[in-house]
Amino acid sequence: MNSQSKFTIISSFSGCGGSSLGYQLAGGKVLLAIEWDKIAVKIYQSNFPETPIYHGDIKNLSIEECCQLAGVKPGQLDILDGSPPCQGFSSAGKRELRDSRNELYLEFVRLLRGLQPKVFVMENVSGLVKGKMKLIFVAILTDLKSCGYTVRARLLDAAYFNVPQYRKRLIFIGVRSDMGVEPTFPLPICKPKTVKQAIGHLPIGEAGKHSERILLAWSKARPGQSLQTGRLNPNRPSRTQIKTHRHWHYGIARRLNTLEIAVIQSFPESFRWPCSANEAQQKIGNSVPPQFMKAIAKHICQAVRL
Repeated sequence: MNSQSKFTIISSFSGCGGSSLGYQLAGGKVLLAIEWDKIAVKIYQSNFPETPIYHGDIKNLSIEECCQLAGVKPGQLDILDGSPPCQGFSSAGKRELRDSRNELYLEFVRLLRGLQPKVFVMENVSGLVKGKMKLIFVAILTDLKSCGYTVRARLLDAAYFNVPQYRKRLIFIGVRSDMGVEPTFPLPICKPKTVKQAIGHLPIGEAGKHSERILLAWSKARPGQSLQTGRLNPNRPSRTQIKTHRHWHYGIARRLNTLEIAVIQSFPESFRWPCSANEAQQKIGNSVPPQFMKAIAKHICQAVRL
């Protein structure tokens, strides 16, 4: 990476900005974010006021307009990033091959073919390489390669990249064929951090009204699960679905608050959430952990010499 200039990124399916923050922390500059959800856009604009954002359906964004908004020509961009919605692939869902959301990756492919960045990074859920979803995985890999890229995919666990949470994600990295570089992936950079290490310094606050009764009712509704089942283990990283009702503070009978969930997702405490707690927690749960993307971006910059 040239010390005089920052590597450049267009972030598609940018969400609330987890991946964008990761790229910034690695020394990059996001030229354009693309997102249709109004709450995610509101959060993004609050935290990245200088970054242009296309608020609309990605299907309606032409290559010409994308280049104009980002201030680049085809072939100039360093990294095209994207996390196409993954609900249709998720192990937590029905994992339907015909789920319409499974086709949104084609919009990423369209942008990739038109923009011709030096590198692309695409993130998705681990369920994409399980069972019948392998058919979609092969199709995605084939489509990405057809754009003129050498492509590799690997499951990485964010817990080994400064995220206090076990969170396996499938990462696709592609390098434009004329670059003459094989895609590689970062090695683990740390041991998993525990929940207590992550949020133990935060004010614990008071238990919510009737929270013990709610937790007791929750455990009774699920035979064989004790009051302790819902609480996070302070001496281990968090489980993946940190925004669900199953995750309660380890030291007090209440659900995790927005700040705690954000920190477990590796957002800084200063990150702003100008929306309701439920909306913020949903966007956090769907985001790419910033520290995870920072590690990936730094590795790419060194490997490809951006």
